[in-house]
Amino acid sequence: MKEKGILTLTAVQLGKKIKGREVTCREALEAVFAQIRRREPELNCYVTLEEEKAFKQAEEVQRGIDEGTLTGPLAGVPVAVKDNMCIEGMRTTCSSKILENFVPAYTAEAVERLRKAGAVIIGKTNMDEFAMGSTTETSAFGVTRNPWNPDHVPGGSSGGSCAAVAANECFYALGSDTGGSIRQPSSFCGVTGLKPTYGTVSRYGLIAYGSSLDQIGPVAKDVTDCAVSLEALASHDAKDSTSVDREAVMRQKMEQGAASWTSYGGCDFTSALVDDVTGMRIGIPGDYLGEGLDPEVKEAVLKAADVLREKGASVEEFDLGMAEYAIPAYYVIASAEASSNLSRLDGVKYGFRAKEYEGLHDMYKKSRSQGFGPEVKRRIMLGSFVLSSGYYDAYYLKALRAKALIKEAFDRAFESYDVILGPASPVTAPKLGESLSDPLKMYLGDIYTISVNLAGLPGLSVPCGTDSKGLPIGLQLIGDCFKENQIIRAGYAFERSRQQERRQSR
Repeated sequence: MKEKGILTLTAVQLGKKIKGREVTCREALEAVFAQIRRREPELNCYVTLEEEKAFKQAEEVQRGIDEGTLTGPLAGVPVAVKDNMCIEGMRTTCSSKILENFVPAYTAEAVERLRKAGAVIIGKTNMDEFAMGSTTETSAFGVTRNPWNPDHVPGGSSGGSCAAVAANECFYALGSDTGGSIRQPSSFCGVTGLKPTYGTVSRYGLIAYGSSLDQIGPVAKDVTDCAVSLEALASHDAKDSTSVDREAVMRQKMEQGAASWTSYGGCDFTSALVDDVTGMRIGIPGDYLGEGLDPEVKEAVLKAADVLREKGASVEEFDLGMAEYAIPAYYVIASAEASSNLSRLDGVKYGFRAKEYEGLHDMYKKSRSQGFGPEVKRRIMLGSFVLSSGYYDAYYLKALRAKALIKEAFDRAFESYDVILGPASPVTAPKLGESLSDPLKMYLGDIYTISVNLAGLPGLSVPCGTDSKGLPIGLQLIGDCFKENQIIRAGYAFERSRQQERRQSR
């Protein structure tokens, strides 16, 4: 099979071709690295590439496939990993100067899960420094550009992963989502991104930003790839105290008489890949359609809602409430956790250390001042402030109460609806440099994604059109806790309609 034909395949399609001996693991990898050499000088999706290691791994995987020991749908398929997930022997920087030469001695559980499934890891993708940003412009290793228009940002913080998938520089990728960092760049880059329920994917080996909010998830070309990837990633991990045994939760719910948990709640995500939303109840928060939403984005999202309505779902607007509290609550909580998590980076045990200093305190100060970028410093200072004596009650505790109220608002909504539908972002991808000049505007760009993290819910971003500038628009589907199958089902049905529409228009 020719290189161009290989690159057009989804991850699952390529996996089938490899198992059917139409394509070898080496051929798939050669096609990817050839594409990287073509596009990478302009896009800058990667911080680290491990070509030699990848080809060695591809040989091992190919043997496993040939011998019948690797039979999963992702065996042999090249994957990229966001640069905040540790991989033994591979540089892991969080796109920060302070970790520019850090090489971990262990591997993140999520990456290990993909390796066991036969995935071939090609390298580490660029990101906003320590995942603090929405544009992938705060990286110490240069900005990543949007493959649809290199003058525009790819979104963030998983911008490198999303841009790499969009540019065919990998077949799928891992991202992390603290306040929308998978869904928003997926929207900007015209790819599909899934943020699972908090606790579904182990955070062991993920360099923490906001520990109560961070969750690893897949970025891919379509809903099928995301569902298959999540099946490989989801597992209970004793090494992560926040990891949830979903199968045990499902059994408990069923014992309590919750019949719906027979098909929803476990880790069988591919069973939801059915083109049928008959009887599904979908709610659109009126709060999400008001001031600040680009008219073209609004039109595309409402058209997507009409598609699902025509396919048999009931769709109506409702008042979610609490939306105006999501941004302030998130930036207080996330910044507080970041200031605590990043305190370990002080120039002593590992990471960057200032060359010239006088005494221990001066070494701390200069190492952190020189090692962290402006946005990270801003959030560390904000977090230290809200945790300080005299301000803890006024800000941090109040934010935690707001977080609880936001979760209650979603709980009430899911009593009436199976899925909540809305935009992934109020706008399409801005031009490079526009957001950094106004941090508050950048923060407000996460208004539709942040509350999902505060409530620990699953969210899916699916492409639903383009604006007048030719930039992608993303549809966000939100589900109740452990109900990924609902959003996968709705996303798949919508995707199939779009595919059919495109075929008819040719």
